[in-house]
Amino acid sequence: MIELSSEEARVLGCLMEKAVTTPDNYPLSVNALINACNQSTNRDPIVAYDEATVERALDGLREKRVSRRVRATGQRVVKHRHVVDEALQLSVPEYTVLGVLLLRGAQTPGELKQRAERWHTFRSLDDLEETLQRLADKDYVRQLERRPGQKESRWMTLIVTGAEAAFAAAGAPSVAARASVATEVDGEGSNRDPMPAPAVEPDTRVERSLEVRNPATDELIRSVAVTDEREVERKVERARRAQPAWAARSYDERATLLRAFRDLLEAETEECAQITTREMGKPIVQSRNEVRAVLDRVDWNVEHVGAVIAPRAVAAAAPGPVEERVTYEPVGLVAHISAWNYPYFVGLGAVVPALLTGNAVLYKPSEHATLTGLRIVDIMHRAGIPVDIVQTIVGSGAAGAALVSAEIDMVCFTGSYETGRRVARSVADRLVRVQLELGGKDGAYVCDDVDVDSAALAVAEGAFYNGGQSCSAIERVYVHDAIFDRFVDAFVDVVGAYRTGDPDDEHTDVGPLARAAQLDVLDAQVGDAVAKGARVLCGGKRIDRPGAWFEPTVLVDVDPSMSVMRDETFGPVVGLQRVRDDTEARLSLDDTEFGLGGSVFSAERTRAERILSRLEVGNAYWNRSDRSSVTLPWSGRRHSGMGVSMSESGIRAFVREKAWHLGP
Repeated sequence: MIELSSEEARVLGCLMEKAVTTPDNYPLSVNALINACNQSTNRDPIVAYDEATVERALDGLREKRVSRRVRATGQRVVKHRHVVDEALQLSVPEYTVLGVLLLRGAQTPGELKQRAERWHTFRSLDDLEETLQRLADKDYVRQLERRPGQKESRWMTLIVTGAEAAFAAAGAPSVAARASVATEVDGEGSNRDPMPAPAVEPDTRVERSLEVRNPATDELIRSVAVTDEREVERKVERARRAQPAWAARSYDERATLLRAFRDLLEAETEECAQITTREMGKPIVQSRNEVRAVLDRVDWNVEHVGAVIAPRAVAAAAPGPVEERVTYEPVGLVAHISAWNYPYFVGLGAVVPALLTGNAVLYKPSEHATLTGLRIVDIMHRAGIPVDIVQTIVGSGAAGAALVSAEIDMVCFTGSYETGRRVARSVADRLVRVQLELGGKDGAYVCDDVDVDSAALAVAEGAFYNGGQSCSAIERVYVHDAIFDRFVDAFVDVVGAYRTGDPDDEHTDVGPLARAAQLDVLDAQVGDAVAKGARVLCGGKRIDRPGAWFEPTVLVDVDPSMSVMRDETFGPVVGLQRVRDDTEARLSLDDTEFGLGGSVFSAERTRAERILSRLEVGNAYWNRSDRSSVTLPWSGRRHSGMGVSMSESGIRAFVREKAWHLGP
């Protein structure tokens, strides 16, 4: 009988799995084991082990005589193999069941049979249950009591220390680390103030795991191990050591690996889309669209980054034999705290150009898109990008704060204005480069010369796509008095026809909110508007079903004093206001603390451009909205952010210029 720690169990399970499923690549190096342990598929919980964790686990496994070091003739890299089948005298079926239990914890016989297919084919469920009984006779596994509501009892392994206690505790909520004033440093649309100020003493509780729940049903999908502060420091140290060698590679070498990542992502589009839909509620068609569209963005970066950062000669400023040249060097270590609402666009929008320009990246996906973020990095590692060059930080506020406080050279943050300010203040004394993509309260003006039905359809799409959970979604609509009533009727018809429901259904238009806390924000905005005289023409309340659901809502008789026309909504609620003319519309569009985007819908391009040219926004739209393009700079004014992403300007955000003065 042996007893393994959870880390030793994961490493041993990976050795057992890879010996069977990828024998050509077995035994495994430490880097290969890190990849195997941190896989986002066929693992529970998902973890983010670093080199030190895996090395410690290997030391323990050798002490317990279930693994050995090996080195083939002519090879410099030490590899590792298990001998657990010899040590425990396991048959092939017993080996298979024990290995799957080590990787995924307690499971039913049916689950074990299905998940063991790549290892060994059991003839029947009876065949598998006989194997379980043989293992139980050896005290390697035990059948657990069936819990209320469960159809089958589960089996667990007894060779992992604390496994039974962990299973018993799994029914209760995991302990969440919270700073005393904060909950998260994550992506889009947080109306809370989540980033703890440096002076605030953190709560003494420790975040051990993160529960990923399906917002459509509130069902637990899985628990993910959180990256604690010490592990963040170790990851930063590893990235710091690895980055110079990555930067020293030729651009073509780096680009080749990013192309391989792109091709793997394309091959796994459907599975990636399903992961995103399950964990954040985006309708499946929209998730597929995002994954497919991001492939073009990766292609564009691979094609253009090399030219943008190539050394260039500059004409001499004065007569004489002096050569002047500019070169571009990577910033170094980039911390990217990403968003949940468009995890591929926002995540890869920073990670891809940062890697191509020679940086290492510490990537913290939003806690509401954790599995998507882990899958992205898993694909990068499988494509050949070194493990230490792109690493995942998992968690909520504590993990984000630890990353921002680490020895990084640049931080990219996408989220709320208040949190962005705290991020900027926390790194100001260290002169760390900051790029902030913050909130928005985009307005749209519908002129009196539009085709009303077409404009209503386009504006509704800009307001309700992704459930309105976009920083550049239309959240305020100003309609010319001459067509106001006709436009409202057409708009309500469009919104009333939206299908709200199961995000896995390809016919669904609006799914659940990704964050249940946002329901309170929507309730408050609708209540405030109604109390001040607004009318609800459709929707207006939560949907009574498990999960985080709110009806697509249209308000009229709104005015600028109402929260719904002033504060971020980030959900399927929009207000429509009547305006007399273009001047009133322009002043209304600009009456906001934000400045991300503005839209004008008109049959006349000159009229639209005249209005848009006077708006204090980073993105101007004529007859469209809520759009970004990798070829154009993405930036915000006022409280909507600082810095530029995408386009050639976004590429240069990740490099430093060096001026060369070369004499004879």
